[in-house]
Amino acid sequence: MRLGLSRGLILVAAVAAVLSSCSKPEPVVIVEAPPPPPPPPPLALNQGIADAASIYVAFIRDVSAIPAGGFQDAESIQAAMRRGAAYDPATLSRGMIAYGSILALQSPEFVQGVRSFAVDPTVRAELVANISRDPTYAATLPGADAAAGLIVATLNQDVAALTAIAEGVEGDAYTIQERRDPRRRWAIQPIASRETRLDSIKAISAGQMLPSAEDSARLFAAANSGSGLSLSGSPTTGPYTPAVVHALAIAALAALGAGGEDARGNTEALSIEANAQFCLDMSKLNLFQCLAASRPSYEDMFCIGRHIVRDLATCTTEAVTPRSLAPAPDTMIAEITPIAAEATTAALEATEPGPN
Repeated sequence: MRLGLSRGLILVAAVAAVLSSCSKPEPVVIVEAPPPPPPPPPLALNQGIADAASIYVAFIRDVSAIPAGGFQDAESIQAAMRRGAAYDPATLSRGMIAYGSILALQSPEFVQGVRSFAVDPTVRAELVANISRDPTYAATLPGADAAAGLIVATLNQDVAALTAIAEGVEGDAYTIQERRDPRRRWAIQPIASRETRLDSIKAISAGQMLPSAEDSARLFAAANSGSGLSLSGSPTTGPYTPAVVHALAIAALAALGAGGEDARGNTEALSIEANAQFCLDMSKLNLFQCLAASRPSYEDMFCIGRHIVRDLATCTTEAVTPRSLAPAPDTMIAEITPIAAEATTAALEATEPGPN
């Protein structure tokens, strides 16, 4: 009986083994992970913006070399006049905004904050479209306050330097008239060929401003690397002026990889800002009117200090300082001096209709 039981167990085990060998294992489902999204495009700012910025940087450097008074002859005054008048308001305004965008790209907080939206191609494309349509969108992005702080602080350094020169030149225009000043002898003499001098300054003003190759290369490298300019500035909260907003918008597009050579149309459009250009346009008009009324050399000195150097400082201040934070109107308006009053009178007389 034990033998029969053993045989039965063996038979059962054999049947189980046969059945086990005939069964199919459950298929293993392998879930493949989706491929990672492509890396965001690298930061890119085109050469055109660097060229425009170099024009601003080179011109401000040239104007900053005008001596803060102490002119030793009439020709040195005319040389300073030619140097300071050699700008086109539209070109200089665009250059200032282009320079501001490169300053903004020196802020790692802003660049990293903007690029956090560049990982998803759909989000990136939507952000690029929003900024292109409405530049103020860039001012709401992470790190915008840090980038704006660099723009404002750096351009305010230019303002301070220009203001110091303007005050020196304007003050010397009065000092040179004093009897104890040996320069008085030639400073009170009428300027030779006054009309020719004015026509020459107008021609210089209409000349083309060309990029500085050295400055352009340096700024292009700094923009696309995010370093190299050694800036400092504290975060600045909004509201921001239109010029600062446009600079932030260009920088944001660059951080998203949408500011390269194929995007020149967008970035060049953003570098145009009507308020900044209008201020420089009016400054140039005031310069022409001042020169039309100026007769001796010391009056030309005043025109340089007031309507070249100081006006550049004033226009830069207005470009980076919101009206709510700007100085009170009475401190922004130039004081009425005999020279300025005479220039205004001359301008009004020039616009009056002649006798019938």
